Amino acid sequence: MKLLLTGTSFLPSYGGPAHSVSRLAVALADAGMEVGLWAPDGSAATSGLLPSGARVRRLEGVEAAALEAFADVDLLHDNGIWLPHNHRLARLARNRGVPRVVSPRGMLEPWALRHKRWKKSLAWVLYQRRDLASADCLHATSEREAGNLMRSQPRAQVRLVPNGVDVPPPIEFERPGIAGTRDTQPTRTALFLGRIHPVKGLSMLVEAWARVAPRNWVLRIAGPDEAGHRAEVESAVADAGLSEAVSFAGPLDAKAKRRAFLQADLFVLPTHTESFGMAIGEALAHGLPVLTTTGAPWPQLTERRCGWRVDPTAEAIADALRQATSCDLATLRGMGEKGRALVAAEFGWDRVASRFIGIYAELTGK
Repeated sequence: MKLLLTGTSFLPSYGGPAHSVSRLAVALADAGMEVGLWAPDGSAATSGLLPSGARVRRLEGVEAAALEAFADVDLLHDNGIWLPHNHRLARLARNRGVPRVVSPRGMLEPWALRHKRWKKSLAWVLYQRRDLASADCLHATSEREAGNLMRSQPRAQVRLVPNGVDVPPPIEFERPGIAGTRDTQPTRTALFLGRIHPVKGLSMLVEAWARVAPRNWVLRIAGPDEAGHRAEVESAVADAGLSEAVSFAGPLDAKAKRRAFLQADLFVLPTHTESFGMAIGEALAHGLPVLTTTGAPWPQLTERRCGWRVDPTAEAIADALRQATSCDLATLRGMGEKGRALVAAEFGWDRVASRFIGIYAELTGK
């Protein structure tokens, strides 16, 4: 079976979808599918998120050229909505009779719909409603997103498949004697890692941190700036008198990202909404307990006692911070070990690839 897998960008700075869709391409290819990967910015051809030996065809050019180069495609799986290239892909699939799966990647969640609402309202009328209706299947990464999709598109076939998460092997994870890891730090570190964007709720986190002012703890904010939001967060940090407690690391490459997880004691994602929350899975995989909000679809954090999940308000985040930063190191590590076991058991990429192949087979008859 030949699959054209598309996304907005596969540059690491694009965030979770760039990582998860790239990793899905590799998992599907390893399972025996022919996979072509394409993005409108040409990043499929150059992205370092694909390992050098991956059996994935990197495609360039405009949509039609990519489809021609990767001839006789059985199915198109597009990740994302709203943008012009998503509409062009929908039109291409309709015109050529190619079944199409659409993964909105959280872009139809209530908070996301309210953000830049007027632009989305116009796109909805012009093409987006029709393009969603013509999709053969809508893919959700969480039960909550699936429910929202079914309410929004009651006639659509909605299928739920979570993202996969890579779990570092023990030799890479358990390194207590290496300088700079969490074992050798004189202070404890809370880490935020992701796009610095209003949806991530960093303003709430800064307010909560100022309320709690945890002793012997620092907050490290890592990730690419989006639309100048970092300046707003830095201003909030300065206004709260937290410049010595809060630092900004900027974008991190894969090696620096692993080091950041290994140096941290707690992962914090004060998000307004996530369709999945790849960073949560990655933090758990590195043995970190997680503090997040109900905007992230991770009820397992409290069910499995590997983190905190509270309302997306500064007050609720502050209460959870008080609890988390009052825990001793052994307690935090025990929670992290439970989270690592959870991810290893339930979010393997081979399982995710198998579930997608089942969906693709139903849609194509192959």
